[in-house]
Amino acid sequence: MASLPFDNRVMWYPCSVSGFALGKIVDLGSSTFSVQPLSGGQPVTCPHDRVFPSEEQDKDVDDNCALMYLNEATLLHNVKQRYLKNKIYTYVANILIAVNPYCDIPKLYDSDSIKSYNGKSLGTMPPHVFAIGDKAYRDMLHTKQSQAIIVSGESGAGKTESTKYILRYLTESWGTSAGSIEDRIRQSNPLMEAFGNAKTVRNNNSSRFGKFVEIHFDAKNLVCGGYISHYLLEKSRVCVQSNEERNYHIFYQLCGGAPPEVQKQLRLLPPDQFHFLNRGCTKYFLSKGNSVDKSRMSKAMLQQGPLHDINRDDVKDFQRTWAAMDHMGITDNEKMAIFAIIAGVLHLGNIAFEDDVEDKKGGCDVTAASQRSLSDAATLFGLNKDDLKQALTSRVMQATRSGVKGTAIMVPLKTGEAASARDALAKSVYSHVFDHIVSRINQALPFSTSKNFIGILDIAGFEYFQHNSFEQFCINYCNEKLQQFFNQRILKEEQEMYEKEGLGVKRIEFTDNADCIELIERKGVGIFDILDEEHKLPRPTYDHFTTEVYNKNKNHRRIGLPRKSKLKAHREIRDDQGFLIRHFAGGVVYNTEQFLEKNNDALHHNLEFLVAESSNGLVKHMFSKGQSASAPSSAKSTGKLNFDSVGSKFRAQLTKLLEKLKSTGTSFIRCIKPNSKMADHMFEGSNVLSQLQCAGMHNVLDLMQQGFPSRTSFTELYNMYKRYLPPVLARLDPRLFCKALFKALGLNEHDFKFGMTKVFFRAGKFAEFDQMMKSDPENLAKLVEKVKVWLIRSRFKKAQYGAWSVIKLRKKIEWRREMLIKIQKTVKMWITKRRLRPKYKGIQKVRTLHKELVQMDSIINKLKKNKDSAKAKCQQLTALINATIQKIKVQPMSREQIDSEYNALLAQVHSQIQAVSKMVEEQRMNEEKERLRKIQEEMERERLKKEAEEKARKEEELRRIQRMELEAQRKAEEEKRRIQEEEDRKAAEKLSSELAAEQEDTERRRQAIEQERRDRELALRLAQEDQDQVEDVSLPAPTPANGAVKRPSLKKHDLSTWKYADLRDTINTSCDMELLDACKEEFHRRLKVYHAWKTKNKNKMETEEQRAPQDVVHAGEAAMHLGITEDDDDEPKQRFFRIPFIRPSDRNQDGGYQNKGWWYAHFDGQWIARQLELHPDKHPVLLLSGVDDLQMCELSLAETGLTRKRGAEVLPADFESQWRACGGKEYMLKNRTRISSQYLKKFL
Repeated sequence: MASLPFDNRVMWYPCSVSGFALGKIVDLGSSTFSVQPLSGGQPVTCPHDRVFPSEEQDKDVDDNCALMYLNEATLLHNVKQRYLKNKIYTYVANILIAVNPYCDIPKLYDSDSIKSYNGKSLGTMPPHVFAIGDKAYRDMLHTKQSQAIIVSGESGAGKTESTKYILRYLTESWGTSAGSIEDRIRQSNPLMEAFGNAKTVRNNNSSRFGKFVEIHFDAKNLVCGGYISHYLLEKSRVCVQSNEERNYHIFYQLCGGAPPEVQKQLRLLPPDQFHFLNRGCTKYFLSKGNSVDKSRMSKAMLQQGPLHDINRDDVKDFQRTWAAMDHMGITDNEKMAIFAIIAGVLHLGNIAFEDDVEDKKGGCDVTAASQRSLSDAATLFGLNKDDLKQALTSRVMQATRSGVKGTAIMVPLKTGEAASARDALAKSVYSHVFDHIVSRINQALPFSTSKNFIGILDIAGFEYFQHNSFEQFCINYCNEKLQQFFNQRILKEEQEMYEKEGLGVKRIEFTDNADCIELIERKGVGIFDILDEEHKLPRPTYDHFTTEVYNKNKNHRRIGLPRKSKLKAHREIRDDQGFLIRHFAGGVVYNTEQFLEKNNDALHHNLEFLVAESSNGLVKHMFSKGQSASAPSSAKSTGKLNFDSVGSKFRAQLTKLLEKLKSTGTSFIRCIKPNSKMADHMFEGSNVLSQLQCAGMHNVLDLMQQGFPSRTSFTELYNMYKRYLPPVLARLDPRLFCKALFKALGLNEHDFKFGMTKVFFRAGKFAEFDQMMKSDPENLAKLVEKVKVWLIRSRFKKAQYGAWSVIKLRKKIEWRREMLIKIQKTVKMWITKRRLRPKYKGIQKVRTLHKELVQMDSIINKLKKNKDSAKAKCQQLTALINATIQKIKVQPMSREQIDSEYNALLAQVHSQIQAVSKMVEEQRMNEEKERLRKIQEEMERERLKKEAEEKARKEEELRRIQRMELEAQRKAEEEKRRIQEEEDRKAAEKLSSELAAEQEDTERRRQAIEQERRDRELALRLAQEDQDQVEDVSLPAPTPANGAVKRPSLKKHDLSTWKYADLRDTINTSCDMELLDACKEEFHRRLKVYHAWKTKNKNKMETEEQRAPQDVVHAGEAAMHLGITEDDDDEPKQRFFRIPFIRPSDRNQDGGYQNKGWWYAHFDGQWIARQLELHPDKHPVLLLSGVDDLQMCELSLAETGLTRKRGAEVLPADFESQWRACGGKEYMLKNRTRISSQYLKKFL
């Protein structure tokens, strides 16, 4: 088996306990990796997309975007490392992750810490909730737009504490000198916590309502007031709680912390003696060293002791509540009136009912033991005892069919109906008290004018319990809407802006929860509308409502039966008793038995009229205010058709809130609960990972890996500096000015990108961004000076270039002048030469006779006889030639005359030469023989040369024919492929609808798998808390990552379970050709999946790895989508190719075109057998199949498109010569035992 490049690298693989654990990849499966855990044990099989590269184990960073590998595992590990070091805050770009420490961290929130974050850029200081508050304030100043901070997370994750710290930071940093408004804003927290928070199984101070706190700022950008909006108070908690939970804190503060005189006046008892408290936890929160009188303790507290929490003490909290009321301007009389109403609610709960045997209509009466409670409740509410008794045991109806219309009829109530009326009154009274408290807080935070505001949203997080009712349904619906807003603001709008600005950022897919929201709120068939319609029926029932929900949403993937829950306790719920909704965070089963009751918070008319006429001024004021506010609708509400439900009110409030959020700039704080035991320094990785996934952090990581979270428009940036610019710079175009500014600052071009109208910055570069965005005049002046320096340097460089261009032009003009003179000279010469050409040519021809005479003289010298006479004749001929030349020069002669004179001389010379030649013939016999011998040798050499040239010509002709055959073969293959593609296109058009359906089914299956995984994780967490059992579900295999549609295979070999090493060994040893082909195909398919995984999880600082030229890779991707294949041949063909290749590392260098190399490939059938890369100034790269598979091209020949490239295919001899020249033969001999190509084995 070829060694894997990650063999020595540690990876993260999914773990059910810690979220992710460390291991090493040991094998590549069909769709999985085999990972060997570092902790030991058997290898673990994991899907490809759930295995991630790891960072250094002891490394932690402030911003997760600074990590080399951006994935879920490194995010979880970084959060864990920081949490264990008491660094509870971490950034993901500009989103803050806050982990609840469940302990006090010294100096983390003191005044010095607040001052240290004032005006500091995000990223220049360690992550902190103060940094988000400061960013929101500075964004408000810069954009002139109100801001919102959304604090989200599960119950117990620390949302309320984070909200308090943000409020403290804003009020202390930008409060007025008087400070009264700021103090009241801070003091509003303990007051609202007392009346709106309670102990739950997951949180000792859980907010049972949602609030949006607005801090308003005046024209000087100082705090001038505030306003609090609240949503969905959990009124059912007033009457009943589970075993380990408590009612609202105020009840226990009043019972345990009120002064004795107040306790006596309000007739308070220990918590276990009040019906509204004794079904839950009846113990007080007490800090160490503090105690209460035993007469105020419940039996459970006397036996087990108090509850402990570092932030809670009911006795001290009552004092804080009293002091907070003082800050809000609530008088002592009003305080006592409020506490009297709270105590009245407790006494009201102790009123019990029994059947009235004397009432023939089947009515009921108050029990004798409850008479004291009835009297106390009536007194504290300011009501008549008998009137209260009558209102609780009967109700008024108006006749419509008989009698006079509008006649009141008193209808007695049964014991259950009377208890429901009592509970409804208690909930209504407490709700009005809470509304009054919020109203008094808002009155204490007045503001006449407001320029902008910063809002902090703190609302209950996603909830799931053993028993989930209407409150959990509304809370989870709210969280669905907020998650959709997060997806819209962070993911969808961000990517749309990237496309609009032309940044070329790859799109990130995320799970859209719009279908779940549609299930709940769609008009007519949504759960809210079905619930409201049920109320309008003559006899509404919960089982009919549940059945209607199923009937109107039969095929909706988000809804299911309770028996499909992963938690066994939920599967005991009947189908008509509840339903399962698959939320973005996981599946939750809702019990619908109390949906109708909790969706209708209206009192009976007799109870409304009774409390509206109370002698208690505060009670009368609260209910008369509520009636006057709804006076126009009170008459309408007598009929069911005009019913105004709790759900519809909450939807209207939520819609208004989201509209406000959409109009503001937004910051997000994701609060994380580290463990379910609320213990410090305990990190449950799987639970934290689930919360991070539900918060959408993995999608944010994918986007931030290539995104630009910070941006500003060119015009805004230019306008900020405009008034500081000298006239020479003020004339610059805004875009040019921004470019000059960035150049002057020396910013890395990788860290920012210019769009059409804005400049964008990468994650983790907020310091540079804010440095420019600061409106500090001194800092701006420095930046302007840098811009001037850069412009001067830039213009000087341009001036240098201009001077150089002028010098070059001058030299060019001088060169042209010289060339013109040369042209004139040449033309004059040509004219003269044309005129004198006949004489010149004649003289030349006559002068050539001198050579003949010289030859003749040399012959004469060889004569032994008549040598002198021959020389005399030669001298005469010389004199005649000279005379003729002089004659031609002096006398005008035509061309014919010159030729005649020349011919006469020539004849004489030839006759003399012939005569002399005859005389020396005998002397030259030996020389002639030697000459003939040399001529024969020369002819022999010429013959051999011609034979060699003929042989070379034939070889070249043969090569040309072979190339023509290759080209003809390519054209034939191309024509065959064109015909096949045409057939495939027609088939694709015919099957397009079927393929689209398959893709939709694949996507639905992927989402179902993800939902299944989240449902199981949610059930496991709930089971750990309640010691319940979870159904063991094996998740189906994941769908292919590339979304390709699988077609049925006709091959008989199933290799999906084979190991990578088994495939490799079979390719090397098998003689079964069909099995061999199947193994090769599966082997290269796994290589493709592995390389795709490696590319996705590459180090963000690494350049892209490339095993083949870019056009080959693109052809492979296209072939993969189109399903291009090539028919199998009985005997694999050997084909050789060569194309240009530039490495990605050389592509961006100066003169990168000069680094062009060549990529050679030898295909044995459909799969590559040898690969050769040649680059200038680099050693050749030799690769062999079976030895270097992970570095070679993994595509088949048909997928590469090489056969369709003109001129790409080369002759075997060309490839072999280049292979041998680079040492390929020696490399093959060295690795002969590992080579997988059957052809190469035979070749060796």
